[in-house]
Amino acid sequence: MLDGALAFAIPTKLGQHLTVKSQRSSDINWVSKDAQGNTWFESKISLLDFKPVETTNEDISVRLTKLLKSAVRLNSEFLSKWNGFKIETTLEFDQLWGLGSSSTLTHMVAQWADVHPILLHFKAFDGSGYDVACAGSDTPILYQLDGDNISYEPLDQFKPKFIDSIYFVHLNQKQSTDASIEYYSRKVKGKAKKEFVKSLTDCTESLIDSKSLSAFEEVVNEHEVIVSKALDLTCVKEQYFADYWGSIKSLGAWGGDFIMVTSSKSKKETQAYFAEKGFSTFLTHSELLI
Repeated sequence: MLDGALAFAIPTKLGQHLTVKSQRSSDINWVSKDAQGNTWFESKISLLDFKPVETTNEDISVRLTKLLKSAVRLNSEFLSKWNGFKIETTLEFDQLWGLGSSSTLTHMVAQWADVHPILLHFKAFDGSGYDVACAGSDTPILYQLDGDNISYEPLDQFKPKFIDSIYFVHLNQKQSTDASIEYYSRKVKGKAKKEFVKSLTDCTESLIDSKSLSAFEEVVNEHEVIVSKALDLTCVKEQYFADYWGSIKSLGAWGGDFIMVTSSKSKKETQAYFAEKGFSTFLTHSELLI
């Protein structure tokens, strides 16, 4: 996606909430809570210089203040009145799932600041921005970067007749998107990059046009092989699930977060396979995705 490949993405049902309340101070008091209501991050940020006065995590505070300052650069009226705020964010999903705590936050801050979410993303962070576009969509999307041009269009639905044969399994580890982007940039260059991007665009177009489970699996397998060769990384199926009967595709940053799996067998039998391997977070397409 970073270099122009056409991407197909579906928003998740689970997301994040942000609540803004005015208060009498010149600070932003920020509290982030997980899906169980437990506080996992707190910070007091001065509106005078956007530096954290107090924080429970310096790295997160740096990213947060960068996001807020970027919003101010896009809208000079935002946070210009010296009025303090109490901010509370609440996740709907397990924090370790990697479903987009940063991208949903970017989208919500953009709404608060009255700026375009994609512009805010590129002002503050690296990455393609597709997940920020997903955060504001009620339908699947096709997303593509073409130089400085960004295009994303909604698809009315993605509901092939084999939809109930698609599942999602969490690998019990979270992968760093920034580290993965850096690794990709080192590995894929020059002419190889152009061929890589074209082959992945072809896969996306074939995937959404698949009429049968076997055709869908063929594209998934092809995609995994293409990325594996380009990044010199072992496919997740080969690494962990060599005896599995269906197809397996890494999602997001390779090696962590969720995988998509297909199965011609029953949900019970498929879930039992992954549970026996130690992977208990198993979700159907309808449970996870819009």
